[in-house]
Order: sequence, then C-alpha cells, then structure tokens
Amino acid sequence: MITDALTVGAALSQRVTDTGDTPFVRIEGQWLSAVELERRAKVVAASLTSLGVAKGDRVAVILPNCTQMLDIFFGCAQLGAVLVPVNAWLKGSFLAHQLADSGASLLVADRAGLETAAPLLPDLTIKQVVIVGDHSGELPVPSVRWSDVIGERGTAADDFTPAKIAPTDPMAIIYTSGTTGPSKGCILSHGYYTATSRVIAQRKWLEPGDRLLTAWPLFHTSGQAIALMSCLRIGASVVFEAGFSASTFMQTAVDNEATVLGGVGFMGAALLAQPPGPADRSHSCRRAWWIPMAPDQQIAFEQRFGITVLSEAFGQTEAFPITMSSADGERVRGSLGEPSSHFEVRLVDDQDEEVPPGQTGEIVVRPRFPDVMYSGYWAKPEATVEAWRNLWHHTGDLASADENGVLRFVDRKKDAVRRRGENISSVELEAAIRKHPAIAEVAVCAVQSDLGDDDVRAVLVIEPDEAVEPGELFDFLKRCLPYFAVPRYIDVVDALPVNALGRVMKHVIRATPPGDGTWDFEAMGYTVSKEERRGATLSG
Repeated sequence: MITDALTVGAALSQRVTDTGDTPFVRIEGQWLSAVELERRAKVVAASLTSLGVAKGDRVAVILPNCTQMLDIFFGCAQLGAVLVPVNAWLKGSFLAHQLADSGASLLVADRAGLETAAPLLPDLTIKQVVIVGDHSGELPVPSVRWSDVIGERGTAADDFTPAKIAPTDPMAIIYTSGTTGPSKGCILSHGYYTATSRVIAQRKWLEPGDRLLTAWPLFHTSGQAIALMSCLRIGASVVFEAGFSASTFMQTAVDNEATVLGGVGFMGAALLAQPPGPADRSHSCRRAWWIPMAPDQQIAFEQRFGITVLSEAFGQTEAFPITMSSADGERVRGSLGEPSSHFEVRLVDDQDEEVPPGQTGEIVVRPRFPDVMYSGYWAKPEATVEAWRNLWHHTGDLASADENGVLRFVDRKKDAVRRRGENISSVELEAAIRKHPAIAEVAVCAVQSDLGDDDVRAVLVIEPDEAVEPGELFDFLKRCLPYFAVPRYIDVVDALPVNALGRVMKHVIRATPPGDGTWDFEAMGYTVSKEERRGATLSG
C-alpha cells in the first residue's frame, strides 16, 4: 500500500530504483524509462536555472501531449519551480486571464500556442519565451529555442543539485472552471500529486504491471495526477495519445498491449458508435475508466468489447478522488461510489446542516491526511475562505446518499458547463461572446448531449439596428473561443429573463428547451475541424 508522502522528484527517483530502464511512458511513439525521464528532468531544471528561473517562480506551459510536456513537468519538480499548465485550446480572454493571474515569468509554448499568446505578451509578466518546434513570427519579449537551451545542446546537468522540496511545497497551479467569476488557480502541492495514486491503488482501479492507454491531456490533473503519477507510483506504464480518435483508439490499445483504458464518458460512447471491427475483442484490456458513463452504455460497452467499465468516481481539481468504487467489490452503476479513504464527505443544505440519507445536499469534504487536496486558490484568499466555510470544502455539486453511503449525482449547484471532458466557466464564456459588436446580452447554459456530457446553448440579445447571421457568428466564435466552448445551440431573443435585481434567471431558460427557431450549428454543418482547434486567434 502506498502510504508515504513524497515529492514528485522523490517519487521519480523511487521508480528509478524499483524498475530502472523498464519502459514507463510512451508518448509521440517513443518509450521513455524512469531513468531517462529523470536524466532529462535534471537537464531541464539546470537549463531553467540558467534562464533565471528559481524555486517558487511560475513557469507557464502551452503544449499538447508531447515529450517536452513531460520534460518540463519533471524538470520543474526538480527545481521547485511552479508549473502552470495552460489548456492548449485556450484563446483570447480565457488565455489572457490565466497567464496574467499566475504571474508567470517564463512561457514554454509551441507554434500554435505562441500564435495565440503573442498578442497578449506586452500586458503580461512573462519576460522570456522558450519556443518548442518552429516559430518564425516576431515576439515582443526575448525568446530562445528549446533545442538550443534544453535539448541535446542544452545546459549540462552533471553539477545540478535538486532543490530542497517538501511535500507541502507547490508543484503546480492548475486553473479550474470559474462559476461566479473568472477561473481560479488551484495550488497543488507535491504531496497532492503523489497522494492520488494511494486511493487508486486501494480501490484497485490500477495495479502493478498494468498498461494504461489514455488521451487525457497532460495540462489537466487527469493526465498529470491520475494517469502519469498513479502509473509512476503503482508500478504501471502509460501510453499517452496526442488526442482521442474513436476510429483508431481500440487498435492502438491492441498495438500497445494496453490492459486499462482511461478517459471521460463521451470517449466510451464514441467507441460504441463506431462500426464493429477486429480490435473489439483482440485486445488485452480488462478495464476501462469512463467517467461518467450511463449504466446502459456501460453494459453495452462491456458486452461488445469484453471490458469491465469503471465509472463510479467523483472529484475536482481541488480534490480527487473524493469518492470511488472498488474494482473488485460491490458496485452501484450510475452512482459516484463511496467516499475515499482520503476524505470525510458530507451532504449539507444551504445552512451547512447535514441532510439525512435519501435527501439532496451539496457535497462538502475535508481531508483526513495532509496534502491530499489543494492548498487554496492562487492569489485569492477570499475565494479560498469562501470555499472552506465552516472548515469544509464546498464542491458546488449536489448529490444524495443511500444508507450505505453510496453517493448519486443530482445536479450542479454552481453554474458551470462540462463539454467534451472540459469544464467551461459560463461567466468567462459569456464575456467572450459579448465581445461580438452586434451582441448586447448573452446567457449560456448546458443542454444534455447524446454523448453523455453537455452541449452549450447561448441565448442572445442583439443590439438595436444590428443583425447576426449563423455563418458569420460561428466564424467569430470559433476564432475567439476554445473549440469545446463554441455553443452548439443559438437562440436570439428580445430580452433575457431577469429577476427584480436584474439577475438572469437561467432556470427559466433551461425550462424552455431549444425549439424550431433555434440555430443548431452542428445540424447546419458548422463544426470546428481538428486542424482549426489550435492556432491564430482574435486579440483583445
């Protein structure tokens, strides 16, 4: 059983001792051992030091799943620098907020990331950029190339001594969806990163010798803490895909001899929607993590692919896993599972009084052990205190519990949307859409998707004497929004429903589903292709 609290660097060193040159991570078609990752991490740490980065400095990263993402993750861990992994799909004000709020002094980005970030740099604290790959455009701050500074010609690491780091020291700041304002940065300690694997091992979702195949991004806690660090500590290996492709995923599982599949529910649903093929039963997989996934889809997946589906888990960037089922125990399909060993869990009413079994309440948690959850919100002490009122972290999610303590999700108390596995702040999304010159007011909400998560609906009020056309509006949205935040449904109305205080009553909007006058961009043939998901964006 994994019980000790470690730093990320110490966990990597322990893996070196345990498995040496055994393949550990496959990314971009290349297997890397813990030995190789530790060597590369020290090169990165030494190189960052030569660029003036010190312990506690924030290093922002805009990269997809790639070798350099692993290098900078473990390199920052050696140095004690604080990683700020930015969602690689972000654009415009979404991106500007996170780069500005974190106060990062260095940015590591590829061409597409720099195209979106370059117009923002004059107004940020970023003093230097490290370019991954090719980029020929002008930048308003000094830049160096990864290959010159950190690659094969980078600073030698022979004399580098890892920083003295404690489990309580921050490892990363990861931004989570804002629901009453802009997104907030969760401060995640080294102890947090090394603790998640403890519950995953206890509940036997992953076991020594397993090989996990996933398309979870390495800029999320799902990729970093759940996949990478759990495999590191449990003695498993992991294959990271650059992105999810329903048409090739199962064949990739066969080719890599995967034993476990990891992803969000819509990925499992997308695999079910594919025509039957030889890879359906020729694999070596025994488990799939599809979180969340409807019970009927779980059963259909198991019957078709012969793979047990694990879906009963709940958590946030702030704390994971709050609840989780046992892989070899009695499971309740459609539930969130039982509270994990890391947390006390209660369901409370608006006065923070615990509700009885069977009644709906907000999920609140507090840790049983040090460093198993976030350390607070970056530069937002008031938000931290509010989330921790009465000494319980308030998740903003509603659930009920049966007499055995098994939780069932009911609804979101806060006004957020989750689409394609990504959390979307309605506040940020509305602010971005409102930048269209013809739009006076906007309200967004979730609409249930056929794939099991949400689609986005935007209700618009147009400025007097202005007009919008579907094609022009879609083109604007896809250029200024991350692809997953582009609304599918658009309604144009004369006025938004508001209460006496002028606040939009979204429950009224939700009660009126999209109708005949609704624009359905997907049905109209307006979609964001994979090639358009990253790259140049609108500034401002």
